[in-house]
Amino acid sequence: MPLKHLAAFFIDQTASSSNHYPIAVFVTGDFCIRSKKVMPTREHFSSQELDQVQSHYDIGPVHYAKPLSAGNRRVPKMIITSDQGKFLLKRRPKTKVLLQRVAFAHAVQNDLAQVAFPVTSLMTTHDHKTILQLENNIYECFRFVPGGRYDGSAAATVDAGRQLANLHGYLADFACEYEPPTGSFHDSSIVRNCLEKVADQQKTSPDARLQETIQALTTLYNNSGASVIRLGFHYWPNHVVHGDWHPGNMLFAERKLTAVLDFDSTRLAPLVTDVANGVLQFSIVTGSPNPADWPEHLDQAKLIQFLYGYLEIIELDRNELRALPALMIEAMIAEAIVPIAVTGSFGQSTALDFLKMVLRKAQWINKNRNKLTEAMQS
Repeated sequence: MPLKHLAAFFIDQTASSSNHYPIAVFVTGDFCIRSKKVMPTREHFSSQELDQVQSHYDIGPVHYAKPLSAGNRRVPKMIITSDQGKFLLKRRPKTKVLLQRVAFAHAVQNDLAQVAFPVTSLMTTHDHKTILQLENNIYECFRFVPGGRYDGSAAATVDAGRQLANLHGYLADFACEYEPPTGSFHDSSIVRNCLEKVADQQKTSPDARLQETIQALTTLYNNSGASVIRLGFHYWPNHVVHGDWHPGNMLFAERKLTAVLDFDSTRLAPLVTDVANGVLQFSIVTGSPNPADWPEHLDQAKLIQFLYGYLEIIELDRNELRALPALMIEAMIAEAIVPIAVTGSFGQSTALDFLKMVLRKAQWINKNRNKLTEAMQS
């Protein structure tokens, strides 16, 4: 089970509202981080709202509607069954920035659909728009895609890497009228702010272990970022990347990727950031529900399988390959520290237990970076 499956992050994408005072916006997921450590209640559609929204789509009479309790609690989702099939309806608060980002993501999905890349189909309204704006909300409707989850097989892992490369290749010359988000988990002042925030919150704690863990993670994050910069990160061109390539965002059939489900984090960044996150997410070794029991190592076979699939299509240069272990460290620390800075925990795990696990794994990658790089280059 990858890191992505272990917690419902507090994601608030209404930073432009005058009522909100975000500490920072996490550049890979567009999170707005506030100091209050309270997980919001999950929002829902009202029956009146649902009737109003579905009337804008040509999906026929609705027979059944069921809430989908997954992902961001402030972004309600509904599975709708009608005469035309099954659909996924999603609502988000409308802001100018978010509207641009959703429009960019839709443009990317539509472009990929034209070359038969496995994306979910966006439904259009009666006036042929993929974004429905009602009052202060944005609505999106997707055709529901059945399929199985990642089974951990070598064939599925290779295909996940291969399809990421296909996505990058198809979007190499992509252009549209909407301004894309930029940035990544690499060398992010926002990640550093989160590390500092968690450290500050624990200064009065009698348990010094969390402070020591945060300090070690901060050192690893900074050193990893510096090594990536020395390898030439700032000279690597930006391209359209998925931004959140992990098994939970995919469906498979017969060990082939059949649908990519989530383009919310699509942005411009060097391709290697997408590859590093994918390699990490597919090679994480977990086990029991308690992160304290997780082993420190990664699944090196899956790491190589994913990268093999990618390199079948797109070649990375020597320095990009050498940067992968350090980027994996940065990605893992970034993904863990952001929700902990907001809520004080990661899902059901305490901050200490989860961050100690992240530190063990990050230290293992750092210790074995030469061995991993040699395996990747071969």
